[in-house]
Amino acid sequence: MTNTLYGKSLISIGDLTLTEIHLILKRAQQLKDKPQLDLLKHKLLATCFFEPSTRTRLSFEAAMKRSGGDVIGFADSQSTSSKKGESLQDTMRMVAAYSDAIVVRHPAEGSARLAAEIAGKPVINAGDGANYHPSQTLLDLFTIQECQGRLDELHIAFVGDLKYGRTVHSLAQALCHFPKTRVYCVSPDSLNMPDSTCEDMRNAGLRFSFHKNLQDLLPKLDIVYMTRLQKERFDAAEFQKLRSQFSLTADMLDVAKSSLKVLHPLPRVDEIDVSVDHTGYAYYFQQAANGLCVRQAILSLLLNPA
Repeated sequence: MTNTLYGKSLISIGDLTLTEIHLILKRAQQLKDKPQLDLLKHKLLATCFFEPSTRTRLSFEAAMKRSGGDVIGFADSQSTSSKKGESLQDTMRMVAAYSDAIVVRHPAEGSARLAAEIAGKPVINAGDGANYHPSQTLLDLFTIQECQGRLDELHIAFVGDLKYGRTVHSLAQALCHFPKTRVYCVSPDSLNMPDSTCEDMRNAGLRFSFHKNLQDLLPKLDIVYMTRLQKERFDAAEFQKLRSQFSLTADMLDVAKSSLKVLHPLPRVDEIDVSVDHTGYAYYFQQAANGLCVRQAILSLLLNPA
């Protein structure tokens, strides 16, 4: 299969064709089955995180180092010249001069695409505000395929903050390639999926609907994709009410299919009770671990022509 990703940036899952998505997933499986320790030898990755991150930053760094490459970068914008007023454009120009590829997380929507236009090197979007998080989406797809054996003809529920949750925006966009899948959006009215994402699903022929109650949907679901409700967006009384309405406990899963898996981009707070961790439904820690091989696959395809 021809590597059409060499030298490109990954800003949105919409930048990828279905063939390229399958190429990344296939490569990730190969690397999970048989790691290659010198795949990225002599390559240097810059990780530029203007916002906090645990899994994304560490898994990109681990992916690079476990493939023979090296990493420079920062995990706190306060330690960079942006604190002095340096523009993102100037920062990206200099970082590109020092590295072969850049991973960037930034609070401003559109920042990653701006960085790609400036850098002249492959840029990977690790989250730009409430916009997109394509590498998370690829590891989500990899995990769904791993635990369900397919990506189409599934029943998937997105639960929680669907308005600001960039992971669900990206995954919904990716699922437009699989129109036989059925999506259920479970959230408070104030946190419904954005109109633009709904329009993408509608145009792709992907069936979706809005719900307030996860419990009633559980018997038909293959995947429950939980997200965190952001406490700061509600007053205390409203948050307490919504927290119980949009959280998952082990006893709720008594009605679920035995093959159902619960995913979460993490970090979780209390939207998944720890009792779920000890059931066969919990798959969110395996999901996070899959970030290593998927990000190895992304880096290897962007940085190697073959």
